[in-house]
Amino acid sequence: MIMELDDLKNTWQQSPPNKNLNTDIMEIIQHKSYGPLAALKRTFRKQIVLMLLLPFFLVMVNSQDIKGVFTSILFWSYVAFCIYIIAFAYHNYSIVSKMENMDAMVKTNLEQQVLLLEKRSNWEVSNLRIILLFFIILVEVVPYVQHYRMLDKWHSLPAAVRFGLYAVLLLLQYFLNKRIKQRTVGRHLEYLKELVKEMQ
Repeated sequence: MIMELDDLKNTWQQSPPNKNLNTDIMEIIQHKSYGPLAALKRTFRKQIVLMLLLPFFLVMVNSQDIKGVFTSILFWSYVAFCIYIIAFAYHNYSIVSKMENMDAMVKTNLEQQVLLLEKRSNWEVSNLRIILLFFIILVEVVPYVQHYRMLDKWHSLPAAVRFGLYAVLLLLQYFLNKRIKQRTVGRHLEYLKELVKEMQ
C-alpha cells in the first residue's frame, strides 16, 4: 500500500510546474483505495464491527445459561467496554471523514486533525491499560458477589500465581498494544504528517 502511494507521490513530483502542488498531495491523501485516510477508516470500521459482535459472541458461548449472562456483572462490564470502543472509534472515523472533504488550501487544519488523531491514539493506548486493570480487579472481586465456575477455578490457584500472570498480561498488553496501534494507525498518521509537511 505504501509503495503504491509512493508511486503516486513520484507522479506528482514529475508533473509540470504549473500543476497545483497542494491539490496533487490532497489527491494522494484522499485516495479512496490506497490513501492513508482510507486505511484509517478501514481500521476504525473494523474496530466498530468487532466491538458490535463481541457481546453477541459472549451470549452465544453462554447460550445454555442466558439468564446468568444477562445478570452477570462481567458481561455488562464487557458491554460497557464495547460501547466505549465503538464511540471512540466512531469519533475517530468522523474526524477522518471530515479530512476527506477538506480542500487543498487548509494545511493548518489538516495538521490540527492529524495531531488530534495522534493524541486520541495515545489516549486509547493509555485507557486500554486502565481498562485491563479494571477487569483484573473485577475478576478478583466478582467472586465475592457472584459465583462463576471458571472464576472459582481461577481463584483456587495461589494468589502469587494469579498476580504473577496478571503482571505478565499487563506487560504483554503494554508491548503488543503499542505495536498493533503503530501498525494499524501510527504508520498511516506518520505518512499523513509527511505529506502535509510538503504542502505549501
